[in-house]
Order: sequence, then structure tokens, then C-alpha cells
Amino acid sequence: QVQLVESGGGLVQPGGSLSLSCTASGNIFRIIRMGWYRQAPGKERELVATITGGTTRTYGDSVRGRFTLSTIAANTVHLQMNSLKPEDTAVYYCDAYIYSESDGGGYQPGQYGGQGTLVTVSS
Repeated sequence: QVQLVESGGGLVQPGGSLSLSCTASGNIFRIIRMGWYRQAPGKERELVATITGGTTRTYGDSVRGRFTLSTIAANTVHLQMNSLKPEDTAVYYCDAYIYSESDGGGYQPGQYGGQGTLVTVSS
């Protein structure tokens, strides 16, 4: 069983900064991709940032240049969000594609998601 635990988020004024972290735990063999998506009220879920293979970072168009995703530990990613705008207000979800060790031996892929953490950018 794999779990994603998110931390961070909250309320910040426009132009401010916040950070989010997500840690994967459980019978992990290998993390293929890990990162963040977000969903604002009335809008579709959109990509924020992901890291694939431990090195390749992909950013959504709306956050590129303002947000930075990094790996701060083997199973933990950190999202630094700077120059926040009101339109960044959303629930942010950690997301990961992970190979886990199965009970019968071997490995199985799975897509995992966190509970979500609210980021509110408002004066």
C-alpha cells in the first residue's frame, strides 16, 4: 500500500510565497513520476508541476517561471510557489505514478493521489 502525505498551503497575499511538500510512503519500489495538480472552483484539474525519472521537470504554462519543483528526499517533492496570484487559488493535489512491491512478489504500477491541500491567494 502506498500513501501520499501532503503538507503546506494556506492563505497568502498576492505576490507572496508558499510551499507544499508531498511524501510517499509504503512498499515503494520505484517512483516514476511525482508532482502536483490543482483544481480551482468551477474549473478543470490542471497540471502544476511534475518530475519524471528524478530529473525531468514539467510545468504548467500558468506557473512556469514562478513555481519550482524539487526533490528534497528520496520520496519527497517540494513545490516552491512565488509571485502568487489570486488565480493560483485552488486545491492542490499531490500525484504520483509508482511501482510498488506486491505481496506475491514482483512489482506493480499504480497511480496515487493525495487528499488535497487548499491554497488561497487573497488580500
